[in-house]
Formats: sequence, structure tokens, C-alpha cells
Amino acid sequence: MSQKIVLLGANGQLGQTLQQHFKTMDCELLALGRDTLDISDETALRKTLGELAPDVIINAAAYTAVDQAETDDLDARAANAAGPKHLARWVKEQNSWLLHLSTDFVFSGRNHRPYTPDDQTDPLSIYGRTKLEGELHVRYLARDNSLVLRTSWVYSQYGRNFLTTMLRLMAEKDSLNVVDDQIGTPSSTLGLARCIAAAVDKRPVGILHWTDAGVASWYDFAVAIQDEAIKQGLLAKAIPIHPIPTTAYPTPARRPSFSVLDKTATMAVLDCQPQHWRRELVHVIKQIQK
Repeated sequence: MSQKIVLLGANGQLGQTLQQHFKTMDCELLALGRDTLDISDETALRKTLGELAPDVIINAAAYTAVDQAETDDLDARAANAAGPKHLARWVKEQNSWLLHLSTDFVFSGRNHRPYTPDDQTDPLSIYGRTKLEGELHVRYLARDNSLVLRTSWVYSQYGRNFLTTMLRLMAEKDSLNVVDDQIGTPSSTLGLARCIAAAVDKRPVGILHWTDAGVASWYDFAVAIQDEAIKQGLLAKAIPIHPIPTTAYPTPARRPSFSVLDKTATMAVLDCQPQHWRRELVHVIKQIQK
């Protein structure tokens, strides 16, 4: 019997990718954007979910404006902490299953080794703190009915993200400065969607990590974007890209300096292998070309 899945955050870059991916699967996918359901409104959430009666909920809804959250903590907390709390209560009561997306920003980056799901969390920003609060609500209220899936540096062909921003700037500017001392792993929504589909099939509980394979700085990622975009004819010419330290590009929110996520447990539990981030980048730029 096919599963009924509610996807929250349908209009975001991951939500749009998941809608395309799940078309090939034996399930009924009901995709809801914030205009349809604000997950911070518990009354509305209970009414909508009660009517839809899903077997699975994928929560890709979040407040992701990292710097803006520093002065807009109420809205960030409503979406990232209160919303997941309401969802966790509902799935526990109904004995359904929740996949809740979280972030590498729950870590400080001080370890300088890949973070495992069991490592101590210590967020540096309001955004990271609110996402951690959401995780804790989900784990406390629906421990046996939920998976927290952390990811990092998410990008796609959709909307505004590092890839689409870099492509725009590379077409407009004569040169770029890009931070080279923040280390992590880019995560294509294509690869993330494959992981989520595997998780929906197996329904594990706990906390897992997913990114593409490999390691990069933002500078490395920018250089690779330009190289591949030129190769595929998306950009006409190369511009100089200069590596700079984080201190030369101050932002309201502090970022982890090292946030590579250890995926060993995920690969074992879900039998899912990540592609290298450079290979995923080729696929995403091909999607933009279409």
C-alpha cells in the first residue's frame, strides 16, 4: 500500500526538488507551502494534518535567513523551534513518522574533524540555536516516531543559494572575493532527495547526517562553479576569484569554521552512498542549462 506523505516547505529549493523526485515513487505526496500552512500555528497545523492524515511528514520548512535571524529571533524561533514542537506532538499522538531537516549550524566548528550525530552541539548563532531547539523538541516529544536529518551548504537550481548567487555575480562582476577558511561540504538537493527517499522507505529514528562526499571551502566551491559553468557554456568567460579570510567579510551571524558532517551511520542505516560534491555540481548545472 502506498504511503501518504505530507511535504512541508514545498516552495523552498529542497521542497521543489523533492516534488520532482517523488513523482517516480509509489506514494501520494501532498506538498504544502507556508501560504497553505504555517507550522508555527498549532491550531491550523492540527486541523490540516487531521484532515490529510499522513503516514509520513517531511519537514523542510524553516527560517533560513541566517544573518537576519540575529535581529528577528522571534520569527526564527517560531518556524525553527515552535513548528517542529507542534509537529512532534502530532506524530507521536497519531503514531505516524516525521523526518525533520536540520543543519550543521548546530555545531561551532571548533572540533576540526567530521561531526558525528552524537557529538556535542554548541551553535554560534541565533539561527543555529533555534534549529537546535527544534531538534530537541522533536527528539524529546517523538523519539520513537522521528528522524532528525542534518545537512549543510544546501544548493540547487532553484531560488537563491550559493550556486545561483555565484553564477549571477560571475556574470556581472569583474572579480570576486570568497571566504576560504570556512570548511564544509556542499549538498545538492538532488543527492539530499535520494537520501530522504531512502529514509522514508526505512523510517529510522534518531539523528543522522547527510551531505555530498568530499570537503571544500567556499572558495573551492566558487572556483568549481565557475569552471563547470564555463565548461557547460553557462558563463562566457572566467573572472578572477580571490580567497579571503572570514575576518575580511564580517557578517551579523557567526559561522562554524569547520562543519564537515560524518555520514558513516547514515550510509549503514539507509544503504545510501553520497556522490562527490563536484560530481553533483555537474548534474545541477546541467539542470540549470535545461
